[in-house]
Amino acid sequence: MRFFLFPVALIMALTGVRAEGLPLVGNIGGRDVTSLNGDWNYIIDVQEEGYYDYRMNVTRWGFFQNAKPRRPEELIEYDFDKAATMKIPGDWNTQDERLFFYEGTVWFKRSFNWTKAEGRRTLLYFGAINYEAHVYVNGTKVGSHVGGFTPFNFDITNQLREGDNFVIVKVDNKRHAEDVPTQIFDWWNYGGITRDVLLVSVPETYIENYTLALDPHALDAQTGKKAKKGALPINFSLRLNRPEAGQTVTLAIPELKLKQTLTTDEEGCIAATLKAKPQLWTPENPKLYKVELTLVGETLADEIGFRTITTRGKQILLNGEPIFLRGISIHDEKPNGGGRTNSVEDSHTLLTWAKELGCNFVRLAHYPHNENTIREAERMGILVWSEIPVYWTIAWTNPATFDNARQQLTDMISRDQNRANVIIWSIANETPHGADRENFLSRLATHARELDNTRLISMAMEVTSASNYHNRLNDNMNKYVDVISFNQYIGWYRDVNDAPKMTWEVPYEKPVIVSEFGGGAKYGYRGPKNQRWTEEFQENLYRENVAMLEKIDGLSGTTPWILKDFRSPRRVLDGIQDYYNRKGLYSDKGERKLAFYVMNEWYEKIKNEWNKK
Repeated sequence: MRFFLFPVALIMALTGVRAEGLPLVGNIGGRDVTSLNGDWNYIIDVQEEGYYDYRMNVTRWGFFQNAKPRRPEELIEYDFDKAATMKIPGDWNTQDERLFFYEGTVWFKRSFNWTKAEGRRTLLYFGAINYEAHVYVNGTKVGSHVGGFTPFNFDITNQLREGDNFVIVKVDNKRHAEDVPTQIFDWWNYGGITRDVLLVSVPETYIENYTLALDPHALDAQTGKKAKKGALPINFSLRLNRPEAGQTVTLAIPELKLKQTLTTDEEGCIAATLKAKPQLWTPENPKLYKVELTLVGETLADEIGFRTITTRGKQILLNGEPIFLRGISIHDEKPNGGGRTNSVEDSHTLLTWAKELGCNFVRLAHYPHNENTIREAERMGILVWSEIPVYWTIAWTNPATFDNARQQLTDMISRDQNRANVIIWSIANETPHGADRENFLSRLATHARELDNTRLISMAMEVTSASNYHNRLNDNMNKYVDVISFNQYIGWYRDVNDAPKMTWEVPYEKPVIVSEFGGGAKYGYRGPKNQRWTEEFQENLYRENVAMLEKIDGLSGTTPWILKDFRSPRRVLDGIQDYYNRKGLYSDKGERKLAFYVMNEWYEKIKNEWNKK
């Protein structure tokens, strides 16, 4: 059978957010799913011939005029069934050498079999597509999505037919100034269907999403140790896919001997507070409980941990006890070479390297990472900072750009709101100061807090210097965040000999995380400590930096830049960078550099000191 690329007769002007589709369904792994992962046919469409009619003069943001659908026989150049195949999930850059630097449109097609089940609906779920996606099922457009790192889903029941079906996706990773992230960023613009594709079978009425977490103030009046002995309030909320009153949902946590039946209100929602005596989730004891939610005989299972994360003055408190976050920044890139992570094994390897470094915390920069990574970190006892790609110079005054960022923040929280290890939602990285920026970011911070009051809000700020050897943080966003975080590169973008002289002033009564520091080195390139790009240079830079950072009042954690070397088109130095950012403590092949041992030693020292407190 031959398929053709579908010309579009009319398209709504893109607004930067999901154009069509359902709210995101939570806990996709606990549902009745059929994987569409595997080999997909693909066609490279440099001029977007399958989307635009070349006879029309249109702009990206305009409406099509006078479009005439073309007949299949007019498009004899296109035949999906004869086209090459590519592994999905996966980026196209590392699977087809012609596409290594490619930014543009690629069409994907997958056939599948479907059998109708009475009383059931079928959703089509994508873990992520970078960046803009238009989705067709059996020739009918079912929706579109903008944003490269968050999941989305459509109800395709009415487009399916008994037996053979096919889905076609137009994927476009071109960069634009009004996008999130914006036109310039310092990582590889991996294009493609980069995360799982699933068919999800649900009842006509189903649990859309839910939250289950300790009340954030559960430990305010007692220490963590006392709390373990008494019953604690657990807040539970749930939303059905449609407003139906009187639906009964049973919540069960067998190990805690908790079972309760609750009823939805007229909005199809439930809000309740329960009491239980759970072991609290910690990095040392990442305890997870099996949770079951039953609606009309169908059970949705999850594993959930219980903890609180708060602040007190310049301390971060996990379960009411002070903690130092021994962290590292990570990109969502495969552990051995480039390409997007797309398996549990990829995530486990990266997180194992972080544990070997001595980490109890990771900053997942600069966008929401694969859900595999979040869940694997939770099982391994690693706390998480999760971020949206509001990066550098966003189009602050463009309403569509804000809507895009807000939607990505919403979907990040909706996907991971039940993960005990996620303790910080980050709304931005290294954004230049100004009133427009502050209006944009303050609204994001407020939105995050409205969606989730059980976690901390932060962002990676920049430092403004008050004098040559005195750095003072001065950012009006301080009042909107719970944790003050900033990036600094003394020793790399400023002489390493300045580090011993440097003093820091953070004039806010809040905890401090140094969210980036470090410098580059090519693995195996050896030389004197004052020779840039050598491992000795990076090693010395780290020694000077950790000695300097220890003097910061209120320091509660660090996430140096970065775990491993990662690909970036900005890093072009022949023989050294070769399109890799070389600031990793591991090489792109997983080899430890000398600086790894500096951080490992420092984190071991901090761990021992905190264990004595």
